Amino acid sequence: MPEPEFDALCIGNAIVDVLARTDDDFLVAEGLHKGTMHLIDAERAESLYAHMGPAIEASGGSAGNTAAGIASLGGRAAFIGKIANDAFGDVYAHDMRATGVHFATPRLADGAPTARSMILITPDGERTMNTYLGACQALGPADIDEATVSAAAITYLEGYLWDPPEAKQAFRRAAAIAHAAGRKVSLTLSDPFCVDRYRAEFLGLMRDGTVDILFANESELHSLYETASLDAALAALAGDCPLSAVTVGAEGAIVVSHDGASKVSATPVDSVVDLTGAGDLFASGFLFGVARDMDHVDAARLGTLAAAEVIGHIGPRPAVSLRGLAREAGFDL
Repeated sequence: MPEPEFDALCIGNAIVDVLARTDDDFLVAEGLHKGTMHLIDAERAESLYAHMGPAIEASGGSAGNTAAGIASLGGRAAFIGKIANDAFGDVYAHDMRATGVHFATPRLADGAPTARSMILITPDGERTMNTYLGACQALGPADIDEATVSAAAITYLEGYLWDPPEAKQAFRRAAAIAHAAGRKVSLTLSDPFCVDRYRAEFLGLMRDGTVDILFANESELHSLYETASLDAALAALAGDCPLSAVTVGAEGAIVVSHDGASKVSATPVDSVVDLTGAGDLFASGFLFGVARDMDHVDAARLGTLAAAEVIGHIGPRPAVSLRGLAREAGFDL
């Protein structure tokens, strides 16, 4: 098997984030469930944008953030996601390529505009996302480039891709190509409500060998196994997936394999400013570490370091070189 050209190929929704600070009263007034992602239509997107406070616009999307994090660690990352021929699409493509991520997905020529997510950040750093998917929903099997998938050590997929039927087909095509090339496939569960919609299918992907590496946070894991017991969920996960990384907020992360579970403490932070991208950047460090044959616990430590950097400022992507931070922390990158 040839050496991979990319540490990871990340496939997901190409979204421009519109971030603004707010308070809990605003969330209540708008009928929003704090800390979750709401799918909205174009009319609702315009309404929220009109009511929210001053905003910062930045390229985002879960898998795109992960790809950018891998590049910041000095890794080789690729991204597949659908954007439109519009101003937001221009911004998104420029940002991805400027970070050093390979991004060559054909644009949507006609149809919906580039996706955007209104992200409301409360004083505790929690983020409530309101996402208009737009052009994202046009991602299909034809956008999955076989050469790029085959050249990636790990293909990383968003659980959000399971919503549009065409994207689901793209997901399955990418996984099949990756395994045919002797590569690994990874899935992030994305959101508890996403798990509620597709619990049986996600468990099926794990149990039939489609997914080699799973990412979840504590809420998503509870939803997946329909239990309030973390220990019970972890025990079930150990039997269902070869390798998993479960983030548990300020407690850090838990690496789970068929051999058991190992706890990794969170990297200390001075203050939590914005939790946007924390899970995405944790995945950056863990994927990079696994792709480079790092011990899984050390890969999780690298993940917590990347997550700690991103929650210290507004925005879902690193503000400084993660490779530099990792070297300062003793990683040989």
